[in-house]
Amino acid sequence: MTRPPALFDADLLARRRARAARLGPADFLQATVAAEVAERLSDVNRRFRAPAIVGPRAALWAETLGLPHARLVPDAEVLGLEEQAHDLVVHALALHWANDPVGQLVQSRRALHPDGLLLAALFGGETLVELRSALAAAEVETLGGLSPRIAPMGEIRDLGGLLQRAGLALPVADSRRYEVSYPSALALMRDLRAMGETNVQLDRLRRPIPRALVARAAAAYADRFPADGGRVRASFEVIFLTGWAPAPDQPRPLRPGSAAARLADALGAVERQAGEPATPHGRGKP
Repeated sequence: MTRPPALFDADLLARRRARAARLGPADFLQATVAAEVAERLSDVNRRFRAPAIVGPRAALWAETLGLPHARLVPDAEVLGLEEQAHDLVVHALALHWANDPVGQLVQSRRALHPDGLLLAALFGGETLVELRSALAAAEVETLGGLSPRIAPMGEIRDLGGLLQRAGLALPVADSRRYEVSYPSALALMRDLRAMGETNVQLDRLRRPIPRALVARAAAAYADRFPADGGRVRASFEVIFLTGWAPAPDQPRPLRPGSAAARLADALGAVERQAGEPATPHGRGKP
């Protein structure tokens, strides 16, 4: 299989995460999303005996999910997972930095027992829309052009298709938006550094951001996205991907045209042929 071209600098990402650990990491989003995943797992009528958690804050997730026996795995290009060794794999808020997200999902699927569960959480395309907008406006105004300041994030309609490409059954993709407030755009930027979630694109600008640009972006942010108490708001979209390792006894969708009963009968409605006039208000005949 041909690998996609790399978008992110994996070595720089590791250094940024190490810096965040030294600063004292800002883990509130990790903890919040982990709590959401814990709630989702509680709805699954199954006790997981051999779980694995993939991500830079896997220990935090293991504690939040109540899985102290989980295998903790860094989100490296090659995951440290054994084939068919786990009944649950949680990819914990790291897949958005993968140069080969399909490859990560394939490795996770191979690590599952038949009918094992994969649940991945990652940042989606609506994350930091306010900061993107403010930076773009400030850059056009001060520098006369645009450059890649914030890493691109996937859209749910595209990310959902990755599950099928990875060979997972019963795929589901959904999203949740988290609204956060900060004293200023500069406070948000500091928090992103403490999260280890700053830009590591290979085609990023390598020179420091001009102070005038930062100041103008902060002012534009405050004008456009105010929150109560003189603060500013920030959005984080988290996309949840769920799929199961294929197994012979799993339910499967019916083939088109294989229904045993007509929809009209189930709804108690009367069908009409094309071109037949409808009764008043568009309703069927009594």
